[in-house]
Amino acid sequence: CGLIGEKYPDMDMISYGPTLRGVHSPDERLLIKTVKEVWDLTVEFLKMLK
Repeated sequence: CGLIGEKYPDMDMISYGPTLRGVHSPDERLLIKTVKEVWDLTVEFLKMLK
């Protein structure tokens, strides 16, 4: 989002993804069960675009 937001500063946007903790640190963690939740949401969203 940061790169796109710089080019289009007036554009509304969202960011979503699996749950992360301690991002960009030695303690970075991913909540694995949220990967499937995000995948399922993405698939359903793409189906709506057809």
